[in-house]
Amino acid sequence: MKRGPEPERGTGPGVITPDGCAVELYRLLPPMGEPEIVHAAIPAHADILELGAGAGRVTHALVALGHPVVAVDESAEMLACIRGAETVLAKIQRLRLDRRFDVVLLASQLVNVPDRALRRRFLETCRAHVRGQGWVLVQRHEPAWLDEAAEEERTTGGITFRLRDLRRPAPGLLAATAEYQAGQRVWTQTFTAERLDDQALAAALAEAGLAVDAYLTGDGSWVRAVPVSRGSALGRSPR
Repeated sequence: MKRGPEPERGTGPGVITPDGCAVELYRLLPPMGEPEIVHAAIPAHADILELGAGAGRVTHALVALGHPVVAVDESAEMLACIRGAETVLAKIQRLRLDRRFDVVLLASQLVNVPDRALRRRFLETCRAHVRGQGWVLVQRHEPAWLDEAAEEERTTGGITFRLRDLRRPAPGLLAATAEYQAGQRVWTQTFTAERLDDQALAAALAEAGLAVDAYLTGDGSWVRAVPVSRGSALGRSPR
């Protein structure tokens, strides 16, 4: 039920953003543990650059936890929903602020985008905006999930999520349609994601000048990275 990696299309009532997301849907979706994971992995009151913030599903909780947040999204309609944080209208891959942050957050499995050049640009944006002693937090699809994913249905916070029309167009790729229903309103969004195991993720981070510092969750879906200049001096948490 998280924002999909580079969706190919989106349909449903209301405003649809350039990457296929329905603004009204993302106003309704609750956070699903992401703010707590981020908060536990960084110092209290650390400032955060949140890339792909959407309508503030995670932003608002991070602000409530005491973090100053700069929220970036390419949709003005999404950003208009955000309260309590500074907002910046921009594509992630083109963002270049004359500022650096304690933490740069790339959540919602955006790193699993199958366009490897775009992935590198996402991560380069992270590196360009993190302080030398800061952290980059990346959320990815658990590699095993991409191997084992099947059609499913579940309901959380009054929203029913269905995963359907699964295809594997090439080794390491999963294509599917995510369907969301809230009352009589239904939104669908198709996406393609590329599998990133630990080795592939480490290589992608290295290309952008980053190194794995720690795995924050047992399934490896959350990773903390640091600039390579300090990565060799830090230990990596085992999983």
